[in-house]
Amino acid sequence: DHSSPADDTATDNNVIPLPAGEVEEIPLYVGIGASAGGLEAIQTFFQKMPPQSPMAFIVIQHLSPDYKSLMVELLSKKTQIPVQRAEDGMAVEANRIYLIPPKKNLKIFHGKLLLSEQDHRRGINLPIDIFLNSLAEDQGERAVAIILSGTGSDGMRGIRAVKEQGG
Repeated sequence: DHSSPADDTATDNNVIPLPAGEVEEIPLYVGIGASAGGLEAIQTFFQKMPPQSPMAFIVIQHLSPDYKSLMVELLSKKTQIPVQRAEDGMAVEANRIYLIPPKKNLKIFHGKLLLSEQDHRRGINLPIDIFLNSLAEDQGERAVAIILSGTGSDGMRGIRAVKEQGG
C-alpha cells in the first residue's frame, strides 16, 4: 500500500498545512540589557516599537535588591505591547514584554523562563550576561541581544555568545 502524492496534503491532528510557498514566521527572542537607570532608554525603545510584532522581549535590568520595582506599571503606560513580570516556568510568547524581578537571575530553556536567586557570595552578579548566554544557547539564530545601558561590562560576553550562535 503506497499512498499517492495527493495524500500528503491530508491534515493530521487538525493541523492545517500552510499553502505552498508560505513560510511560518519564526518569532525572535529579544534580550534587552539595561542598568538601573535605564528606564528612560527602555521606555523610548518600546515607544518606537510597533504594537504587534513576531518578537518576544525579555528585559534584564539591574535592580536594587531593596527596590520595589514599578517597572511593569511604568512601562505599560508607554507601550501597547503587554508587559509582565517574568515568572519561573513561564512560556515565552511573541508580542510580549517580560521583565526580570528584583533579586533574581533569569535564564531561558526550551522557550521557558527560569528564575533563580542571585548569589552575591560568588562575586559580582552579571544578570545580563547570564540571560544572554542562555538565550544564545536556547534560541541560536532566533536570538537578538540589545544593550541599552549597562553596569561595567555586563552584557558584553552575552552579546558575543548570541553572535557566535548565529543571532
